[in-house]
Amino acid sequence: MSVDDPDLGTLLREEWGRLLALLVAQYRRLDLAEDGLADAFEAAARRWPVDGPPDNPPAWLLTTARRRIVDRLRSEAVAARKLPLLAVEADLTEEAQRVMADAGERVRDERLRLVLLCAHPALEREAAAALSLRLVLGVSTADIARLFLVPVPTMAARLTRARKRLARERFELPSGAELDARVGTAADVAYLAFTAGYAPASGPDLLRPDLAGEAVRLVRLLRELAPGRSELDALLALVLLQHARRDARVGPDGELVLLPDQDRSRWHHDEIAEALALLTPHTAGPPAPYLLQALVAAEHAVAPRPEDTDWSRIAARYAELEQLTGSPVVRLNRAVAVAEADGPLAGLALLEGLELPGHRLPGVRAELLARADRPADAREAYDEALALCANEAEARHLAARRALL
Repeated sequence: MSVDDPDLGTLLREEWGRLLALLVAQYRRLDLAEDGLADAFEAAARRWPVDGPPDNPPAWLLTTARRRIVDRLRSEAVAARKLPLLAVEADLTEEAQRVMADAGERVRDERLRLVLLCAHPALEREAAAALSLRLVLGVSTADIARLFLVPVPTMAARLTRARKRLARERFELPSGAELDARVGTAADVAYLAFTAGYAPASGPDLLRPDLAGEAVRLVRLLRELAPGRSELDALLALVLLQHARRDARVGPDGELVLLPDQDRSRWHHDEIAEALALLTPHTAGPPAPYLLQALVAAEHAVAPRPEDTDWSRIAARYAELEQLTGSPVVRLNRAVAVAEADGPLAGLALLEGLELPGHRLPGVRAELLARADRPADAREAYDEALALCANEAEARHLAARRALL
């Protein structure tokens, strides 16, 4: 058995965040907790194949991590001042078993503290997303570097800086308006990680469903830890509806497959059904950003064929969303929906005066100009988009669309 063993890997995925939260709550140091837990998993990979797995693997890991932490504190010559005596092996083991048997409020609250700590406003959103994947879900630094398309040393340095920013923060659960704000930040961080999986800015991959899948797991955990919040229901519905199309988004040669051309039999309809059930209680509620985005995605999901899509309703949802957010990205998406409902000239009118970095704005403008039978203007817009596009798969798609002119 190694850390890559499927059984131990499953245990890491399912228990890492819970165990780390308990350790951080007890010792109040991220570095000690993370190092101690990593040592415990490495010890399990060495000893369990020889001794056999213990009766209570999470409790064994918690006990082993605590022993590593106590040893580290002793070596730093602070154990006598800051910790009670924890040297009795039986006490450590019995207490760990009691903790792991408690599946109630204490464990839930400790995990929520960790999620909200990783979403601290002192961190930039991308750093918060990476730290959440590392600490809450147990994704390795190497895997996070791959997911965010940066070298491992670069990601390791980012995570170290993020930990240092949080070193003096209080590991406490806020209340009232502060709790609502931090849960909202955690939701935004999870969605940022998700969108990074489906909108990679550079590199050869058109999408990275593995990153998106980890982000879906983070949204599920956040909703589990902070239940009864409509925005988290809407967010989970949104990511499920978008993630359900993952197998149909890319063709056999790695080319982009647009939504109207996707094979809808390859969509994950169980995930779509779950998402629609999450949305049902909230459809008549007040408009909110994640809810409106999820309702747009639902319109695509329920259409049996592309021609059955209700573009007028989608355009109206985007109009509501733009009024709420003022986002230029929303205006861009609204223009696409309006063009489908009312023709390319109506979509182009919405793009007038719009400013947005990157290749997507000129790419959309080029497509609408081509549909409006203005090939010279479309070529110019495609050239602008190609000059700005750093993603190889999307660049190939843009070049192919230009060639059709």
